[in-house]
Parts: sequence; C-alpha cells; structure tokens
Amino acid sequence: MLQQLTLTGIPDEDEALRGPVRAFLGKRLAGIAPAIRARSWMGHDAAFSRDLARQGWLGLTLPKAYGGAGRSHFARFVLNEELLAAGAPVAAHWIAERQSAPLILRFGTDEQRAAYVPRICAGEAFFCIGMSEPGSGSDLASVRTRAERTAGGWRLNGQKLWTTYGHTAHYMIALVRTSGGPDDRNKGLSQLIIDLKTPGVTARPIQDLAGDAHFSEVFFEDVDLPADALVGEEGQGWNQVNAELAFERSGPERIYSSMVLIDTWLDFVRRRGAQTVSEQELAGRLIARLATLRSMSLAVTALLAAGGSPAAEATVVKDLGTTFEQSIPGLILDHLASIEDGEIPGDLLACLDYVAGMSPSFSLRGGTREILRGIIARGLGLR
Repeated sequence: MLQQLTLTGIPDEDEALRGPVRAFLGKRLAGIAPAIRARSWMGHDAAFSRDLARQGWLGLTLPKAYGGAGRSHFARFVLNEELLAAGAPVAAHWIAERQSAPLILRFGTDEQRAAYVPRICAGEAFFCIGMSEPGSGSDLASVRTRAERTAGGWRLNGQKLWTTYGHTAHYMIALVRTSGGPDDRNKGLSQLIIDLKTPGVTARPIQDLAGDAHFSEVFFEDVDLPADALVGEEGQGWNQVNAELAFERSGPERIYSSMVLIDTWLDFVRRRGAQTVSEQELAGRLIARLATLRSMSLAVTALLAAGGSPAAEATVVKDLGTTFEQSIPGLILDHLASIEDGEIPGDLLACLDYVAGMSPSFSLRGGTREILRGIIARGLGLR
C-alpha cells in the first residue's frame, strides 16, 4: 500500500556537500554548450565518472568496507541534484552506482559483493540492465530470454532491447527465465550477472533521432556463464527486480531531465527582461511544479534512508515527474514563438531541439506510464 509522504529537509551535514560539488562541476563543465549538457544522464564519459570516484563521490551510500562513503541517501540526493542541474555526463556509472551495487549488496553473495562493488565505487565497472525484450516492452513478466542449467553453471540464449549503453558497459544484470515459460508470468524468473565480453554476447547500438546511440540491443547465443552468475535465489528475480526499480524510479533524475533547458531559457528571459505577464507566469509555474516534485522526491529519499523499499511511492514521483518534464519543451517553444522582436540565442534553440526530440522517451525509461499507473493502482488497493 502507498504510504503517506512526509515533507522533509536535507540534513545540514549532507547539504554541506553541495558547495564542493558545485565548485568541482563549475570547473569541470566550463564552456560546454547547453545542448551537450542537456544529455546529462544519457551522456557517457568514463573519464568524468572516474574523476567523480577520485573525489569520493561514487557509492556515497554504499558501505565503506566495499569502497563506498557510508553516507545517507540525502547526501546522494544532493550530489545527483547538482550533477543533473549542471548537465554532467553521468551515464557511464549511473546504473551501476544507482541500482546494480545496492542490488548486489542486498541479494548477492559475499564473493559477488567483494568482486563488483569496490570496482563500481572506483569507476572501474559499469553495468547495464537487461529487462526489456522485443515484443514485451515494459511487460517484464513476459520475458523469454532463457538460462538453462549446465554442469558448470548456465547457458543463456535470447535478446534484450533498449538496453542503456549495453554496448559500452562491462556487465549486465539480466532478468531471465530459468524455469517455466512466458505463460507462467513472474514465476520462474531469475537475475544473472553477465560479463559482456563473454563469447556469444553481441551488442549493437541503436541510433536515436538526436544522432546519439545510448540504447542498444544485446543478443545471447549459447553464452556459458558460471554458477555464481546467479544473483540471489533462483526464481526470485521478479521480487528482486521490483526492489531494484525502487532505486531507479525514486531519484531526482525523474524531474531534472529538462533542467538544463529550463536554466538556459531562464537565463534568456533574465537577459532580455521578463517583458510580459505570460513570461512571468510560465517561469513561476515551472519553478513551482519543480519545487513540489523535488519535495516529493525528497520524501521518497527519506523512506529509503529509513531502510524502506518505497516502490509504489517512487512510481508516483516518476509518473508525475516525467509528465512535467515532457511538458517543458512545448511550453518553452510556445513562449519563444510568441516573441516578435529580438534574436533567440542559438544555444537555447539547440538545447530546445534536443530536449524536444528526446522528451517522448522520458515516459518510457524506467517503465511506461501505463505500467506505472497499474503499480500505483495496486498501491492504492484499486486492483
């Protein structure tokens, strides 16, 4: 059931992280155009991720024994809020640090924890997620990729689609069927860690309308994996994935995908002076909605900090957040189209063009709107 979200603030010791992070990003991202920074959590830069690791900012919430900083979820919120607002390229480490490491710590063996988590914290091991498949979309229970037991472990066959940076990641945690068939739905599903250099694995990037290639399709043809590739218990993959998705859907990335565009537009409005009531109203409306969503995301962070797994609550924030994000390009475009005099900066137009092209994907990644609203309905006891 959905819990009541309680408004909360960021503790002083975690808020203190904001200054050093902002100063670091100001130097590291100086001179980078808004259209490039707008890619942010789809921007892949392994060197930048390793720079963050050298600052001690990868694995903030992970245990010190595994190379993390042992800090609270609020510290991670501050860090990620600054990274996304500045438009830092975080895609290389994003999935590994956000959900793969917590998943391994929660469900993995001691050997798996020791093998992967310190390397994630050092920016040396990047992960992708193997969930979606052709013909299944966000219906994860219809997974057909199959792993059969062998004398030495597992033999994997199948395909994953829309895998974020599957062609550059070192590892994938894949949801696969280890017993039964698609008609069994969520029964018989398990999670496996796959070294993407293993023979039989082929990853092909998919170019999007913006000319980027952050998605890929990944094929498995008689891929032999060791017995210890299994994460957690066989057949418990569905429950594990739902716990994992709480980390994916709860963070500030679900409200800040368009933040660089908002900031670039606001800078333009300030320079020319807000000349109409409609400009002032639009700025106020965007900031008010952003502040509300930020408060909700912080409330979910508080649940995570208390040791909870707020899957339904995170889903609400994700649904509302992506709806807000998708509205921003159209609202800003309408405003720019109403300007009768004065030149509109090319940086702003380029940034708007990129975000407008990408915004339809905001409600796909992390679960489609239809899937999310089904989860919310269950959380409300309506189905």
